[in-house]
Amino acid sequence: MRSVEWSNGRLRILDQTRLPAEESYLKLSNCPEVARAISEMKVRGAPAIGVVAAYGIALEAQVIEAANRTAFIAELHRAAGLLTSTRPTAANLFRAAQRMLAAAERESDISAIRTALVREAQAIHASEEEATRLISRFGAELIGDGSAVLTHCNAGGLATAGRYGTALGIVKAAHEQGKRIRVFATETRPLLQGARLTAWELMQEAIPVTLITDSMAGYFMSRGEISCVIVGADRIAANGDTANKIGTYTLAVLAKENGIPFYVAAPNTTIDLSLASGAEIPIEQRDRSEVTHIQGAQIAPEGVEVMNPAFDVTPHRYVTAIITDQGVFYQPFELNLKARDEYE
Repeated sequence: MRSVEWSNGRLRILDQTRLPAEESYLKLSNCPEVARAISEMKVRGAPAIGVVAAYGIALEAQVIEAANRTAFIAELHRAAGLLTSTRPTAANLFRAAQRMLAAAERESDISAIRTALVREAQAIHASEEEATRLISRFGAELIGDGSAVLTHCNAGGLATAGRYGTALGIVKAAHEQGKRIRVFATETRPLLQGARLTAWELMQEAIPVTLITDSMAGYFMSRGEISCVIVGADRIAANGDTANKIGTYTLAVLAKENGIPFYVAAPNTTIDLSLASGAEIPIEQRDRSEVTHIQGAQIAPEGVEVMNPAFDVTPHRYVTAIITDQGVFYQPFELNLKARDEYE
């Protein structure tokens, strides 16, 4: 199962809003279609969003009509702006757009730009796939035989446009090593990515998974039934503060209280050293209907006040380690993440 594919000049994505009931694919042919798919969470997960946005710019390059190179580049910037406006928290989205625009600037004519952008989008896709493979390998070394892993939201292949994923990739790699792994997956309100996607992915891999509501996590931690918590990330600040799906902060505090390791798994492209702390991470606010309705059915009184931040920030003091494609990083993150960047 590949959630993102490029073939014959078209982009094909698995519609994640239809899972697990239906495996349905969308064919996207221009930037507005890609932006809509990202905004409507047909594709989601920071690495996957970055990959799809890169292909969106490559698609737009094929249809732009411009009198000269300058006008063509200006249209590419407009397309990139449309894409980056869709999910403001995901660092990979901005990094991919910047990389695509830089690739365009290196070419001298429009035809060369079009060719280069397809090539660059494919390179971004390949590099994200390789990053998740490395994350999975590094992280699996931290997981003991017989471990019970708690995860939140979905950070598997669906979220990364690859085979493994970040948090779930670690679980999959440990499972492949023959370790007996059990996963507790939170349902992840309001859009139920844990129930719909994480449980589905793990069952596809024949990895034992137990679905729980978000509010049950503390109960199982207090009973000693959780060995560690592993989550993904949408943006990591220079000091290690981490933005991830709303509810992650709660799990981190509970893990600290119960003496349970709390790991963040993310590719290098998710780390944003331009932000000193999590206080600077933009938090996406989503539509109220996601809270008042489930799968189209209204569950709340008409007219009730609603707040719906898509992410929260976990302060670095609650994070045991950050698992990246460049290795595992421990405190002090501010020094170690910077050293990683300088080494790169």
